[in-house]
Amino acid sequence: MQGLWQNIFYEPLYNVLVFFVSFLPGHSMALSIVLLTILVKLVLFPLAQKSIRSQFEMKVIEPELKKIKESDLSKEEQAKKTFELYKEKNINPFSGCLPLLIQFPIIIALYSVFIKGIGNPDAVIYSFINLPDNINNTLFGFQDLTQRSIFLALLAGVSQFLQASVVQKFNPKKVDTKNTEPKNFQESLSTSMSFQMRYIFPVFVTIIAFSINSAVSLYWVISNVFTVVQEYVIRKKLENKYKQS
Repeated sequence: MQGLWQNIFYEPLYNVLVFFVSFLPGHSMALSIVLLTILVKLVLFPLAQKSIRSQFEMKVIEPELKKIKESDLSKEEQAKKTFELYKEKNINPFSGCLPLLIQFPIIIALYSVFIKGIGNPDAVIYSFINLPDNINNTLFGFQDLTQRSIFLALLAGVSQFLQASVVQKFNPKKVDTKNTEPKNFQESLSTSMSFQMRYIFPVFVTIIAFSINSAVSLYWVISNVFTVVQEYVIRKKLENKYKQS
């Protein structure tokens, strides 16, 4: 299984990074990481778009799902009505999960590439391209990407916070006329998860980013910035579509 993961995910990503480093002017590792991150995000864009659309559509029909759950119908009838609603709205409640599962091994492979680096003897054996002798491992001429960086770690945390904020900003707001009623377990869990993703997870990202080399931190920053733009564009289109319907 490990050999399969190496062949399908790690080796291709590693060699693309080596290709960028070898042929870019100045053999810049920083610019190579930026280009590789953007390339991977573009390849995964259709999957991300599908996942975002699924999450958005599920949020849109929440009021209707709530009415079904609060009805006096039996559990079997509620399930039937729920599936009928999914069919009517042409929504697959599980379609948002598959893209995330597909992206997971790619993300892990990217982390492995950046953590090991391209000069590591354990990594060089996977290279199909000869490495240049004078690789520029610095960012802006002073930050060594093979070392830790509190500055890039903080940027990774801030960009993660912005990403979570954009997601929450463009989620459709539910109209609830029963504001005085206590929240049920699902609503409480959703509120708790939103809080953690927006405030707790960025702190966690900052700590992890500072504990490893700054190449991973740079990847995290570029990936989050790309995701913020991606989320904004896709969700803005969905929001406009939702308002017009």
